[in-house]
Amino acid sequence: MGRVAIVTGGTRGIGAAIAKALKEAGNKVAATYGGDDEKAKAFKDETGIEVYKWNVGSYEECAEGIKKVESDLGPIEILVNNAGITRDAPFHKMKPEQWQQVIETNLSGVFNMTHPVWPGMRDRGFGRIITISSVNGQKGQFAQANYSAAKAGDIGFTKALAQEGAKKGITVNVVAPGYINTQMMATIPEKVMNEQILPQIPVGRLGEPDEIARCVAFLASDDAGFITGSTITANGGQYLD
Repeated sequence: MGRVAIVTGGTRGIGAAIAKALKEAGNKVAATYGGDDEKAKAFKDETGIEVYKWNVGSYEECAEGIKKVESDLGPIEILVNNAGITRDAPFHKMKPEQWQQVIETNLSGVFNMTHPVWPGMRDRGFGRIITISSVNGQKGQFAQANYSAAKAGDIGFTKALAQEGAKKGITVNVVAPGYINTQMMATIPEKVMNEQILPQIPVGRLGEPDEIARCVAFLASDDAGFITGSTITANGGQYLD
């Protein structure tokens, strides 16, 4: 049975792959985005998936946006917290605004999206919440104290909320990708890729967005009802937890 799903940061990269996979599974999907109107329109034209623009770092914008999605598509039963940003800098050079921007989007954004849909999921006795963390939230990464802290926080949030949702039919899980073949990775120089990044990955390649999307689609399905509070580490063996 198709359900209503929302994917934040859902018009590009991993988020776009997730939105497509959830639609292919028979769900009605909404994809949010924060800035690029042209790419969002191209995504909608390509996929037929409805797109909505707001800043996940604002609780008020999330609450209003969710009301609009529910008015258009119905009560949200699947939430994928995928939106994220980076503002990398070694800690001694990191500015307070770099810290705040990443925490507001990557950690507070998860609260801002989850809190408004939680009461409805509890009342209906069903919900699927999947948050995209990162291998760097598990092992840390140089010049990413802000990003690693936020992504580690997403995992802690998930473990706590899973305990609250379990008796209400709500599962709460994390997918923690490693290095994935997205537009961001394409900007890395070939020498750095071949000599520094790929040697860290035992399978010897980058992951593909569709591989992350398939993990999410499973966790969002009725078949995953006994899995909650878990972290799927999809990183090619780079970090084992």
